[in-house]
Parts: sequence; C-alpha cells; structure tokens
Amino acid sequence: MHKHIIAIGGGGFGRSNGNLKIERYIKNLSKRKHPKICFIPTASGDNSDYKVNFYKVFTELGCRASHIDLFKRTIDLNDHVNKQDIIYVGGGNTKSMLAVWQDWGLDLILKRAYNRGVIMSGVSAGAICWFKKGITDSLKGNLSIINCLSFVKGTCCPHYDEEDTRRPYVKKALNTKSIKECIAIEGDSALHIKDGVILKNISFGKKKSSYLVNIINNKLIEVPYKSKQI
Repeated sequence: MHKHIIAIGGGGFGRSNGNLKIERYIKNLSKRKHPKICFIPTASGDNSDYKVNFYKVFTELGCRASHIDLFKRTIDLNDHVNKQDIIYVGGGNTKSMLAVWQDWGLDLILKRAYNRGVIMSGVSAGAICWFKKGITDSLKGNLSIINCLSFVKGTCCPHYDEEDTRRPYVKKALNTKSIKECIAIEGDSALHIKDGVILKNISFGKKKSSYLVNIINNKLIEVPYKSKQI
C-alpha cells in the first residue's frame, strides 16, 4: 500500500471555491468513486464557515464528507479516522493545532492511518504539519521554525510567493544554519509526496512551483521540482 501526502502551499477551497482542480486531484488519488474524506479544521479553531465550504466542495465532487471538531463535543477519533480514505487538514495556527492534536492523541492516530495508506492532505498548516519541521506565522508578526509530525523529512515553508517575509526568512534561516535546506511551496501549488519521496509539484494556478532551497555564497538557490500543470 502506497503512502501519499498532498501538501498545498496556499489556495484551494478555503480561499474561494474556484475551479476545484487540486480538490479533484486529491479525490482521484483514492481511486474510489465516492471516497470518504474527513476535514480537520483545528488550526482555525474549528471555524464554521470553513467547514461549510469543505462540505459544499467535496460533496459536489461526490465524496462522503465528514469533519472532526476538537473544540466542541468530540467523536471517537480512532474509530472515525480508521474509516476514512482521505484526511484534509485546514490552515490556521499550526503550533496550537499540533498541541491540541498531541493532547488528544490524534497525531498518533493519523500516523497509523498514514502507514495504512490513508491519503493525507491539507493547506498551509495542513501542508507543513506532515514534515519534520515547518516555517509558520503562528506567532503574530513573526515567522518561526517549529517541530511538526515527521511523517516525512525536511523543513517546509508554504505561501512562498504569497507573503513578502517568506523568502528573506528562509534565507536568514539557511545563513544561520537553523535549517540545512528548505522545501518551499508557492500558493496555488502543491507537492505530491509518495512513500516519503517528493514525486512532483502540482500547479493548479498559473505556472506555480515548489522548490528545494539552499544557500551558496549568500545566494539563494531555488531548484524547482518537476511540475505538472492541472
């Protein structure tokens, strides 16, 4: 059983329902006509509008949609996650999300599901959470590097072309050797990771990319991943 992660740098149904290209790509990965997909909106504090958008989009795509609340009465997490084909994690405060997950044991439940072949996906906080480390703006006005779930190796930065502070922060982190290299994902693009290896960039905007970023002689070197336009 292969293990898949779709890490979205920004965009998708949380911003506007749009053309549903990346959502359709995630659905089709399951190979099921009506896959079960569960939304985890913890990073947004279980935002109600976010959940409404999720149901509208994935129901329209023919999925059997559900969600997990952790700030209201909470369902049996292990039982529910075990029944899913796809998990989709929403954006928001990554640091708070991971702390809540760990308290509930959801991090371990998701890891077992991932190892069984349940597709993991998400945007922003829901993209970086799968990596060993992530670059986050969980603390207002400041970017920082935090430990994440380590489903896959590396340090990930979303919104790479969408926020002016991202590139300079990555350069500084590389210069100070806080990180060895960075996996940077632009908005309207996603990385498809298969069995722990980056397979390709999926561009669902106009020529959007993802990069492996290093620094040589104080110069930022951005090597784009192989990309597929959808």
